[in-house]
Amino acid sequence: MKLIVGLGNPGIEYQFTPHNLGFLAIDRIATDVHTEIRSRQCQALTARVVIGCEQVLLAKPETYMNLSGLAVAKLLEKYELRPESDLIVIYDELDLPLGTIRIRERGSSAGHNGMNSIISALRTREFLRIRLGIAPQKNVLKPWRKSQLKTVERVIETAAEAVDVILKEGRGTAMNRFNRRPEPES
Repeated sequence: MKLIVGLGNPGIEYQFTPHNLGFLAIDRIATDVHTEIRSRQCQALTARVVIGCEQVLLAKPETYMNLSGLAVAKLLEKYELRPESDLIVIYDELDLPLGTIRIRERGSSAGHNGMNSIISALRTREFLRIRLGIAPQKNVLKPWRKSQLKTVERVIETAAEAVDVILKEGRGTAMNRFNRRPEPES
């Protein structure tokens, strides 16, 4: 089983903000496999699905961003999963331009509080992450501007595609395919 976690904040006031890009990506994956994220366990909303031949638990921590590690650690423990082989975290990244996606197998938090919490709770930096660029956005809790919505939709779709490729074709293939600059707007 793989655990795929999208980072964000619960509550309607945060729903369409840059800091909830991870939640939005998880929602897209759920929609693509015709399910809803509504089971509550380990301080997270979850759904069990199959993608390719892989059993997957989709999760959106309800702990707020800065305590995401609590839910992630509990879910890994409950399902006896290992971060380095079984965890994928999807989150917003201020250091990348809006529309950019980067897949990494390890790394620091780069100051992201949700990632700080996960790294601290798991005591490792060895887990797969999908970073979704939001720059030049400065206020991550302010709703997207209308002019950004097309790009936001595209990056959410690309994140869902990346998860599909990771699960069906492997990490290396996904990194080769998705770790590129975004296509310019036409």
